[in-house]
Amino acid sequence: MKDVTPVITLTLLHPLQSVPVQSWPFETESLIRIGRSTDNEVILYSAVVSRHHVELRRNSSDWEIVSLGANGTYVDGKRITQMPVADGMIIRLASSGPKIQIRIEGEVSKESLKAALGRRSSSRMQEIDAAKDTLINSKSTHVEDEN
Repeated sequence: MKDVTPVITLTLLHPLQSVPVQSWPFETESLIRIGRSTDNEVILYSAVVSRHHVELRRNSSDWEIVSLGANGTYVDGKRITQMPVADGMIIRLASSGPKIQIRIEGEVSKESLKAALGRRSSSRMQEIDAAKDTLINSKSTHVEDEN
């Protein structure tokens, strides 16, 4: 299977309601820097954010986060220095700073889907396969009907 470069989207969340405020999609970058300095890909003006606070680095098809800021980077309330990025994870710059959600989009193989579902039964996977077949067949039938 051909490696697919995932699209990564960073979304600044509102400090109180945790709803999206601003998003930054990246398609081809292998290094994304977040901080106060204007040479970062994502610039956040906050007193607790360092000039170069966080780097997201792509290693083949996976991403990792590296904390560079003096005030730290937090995931689930725990200070981290470096860790793999998981789709949907939320990082916080400094203990009281801005929160950013990380979304990774890309083509998912059937094997990856099975591994991600883990505990799901094989009958559930068969249902998913059947639903995909139905969707594909209905699309192709629909296209033929239009001609």
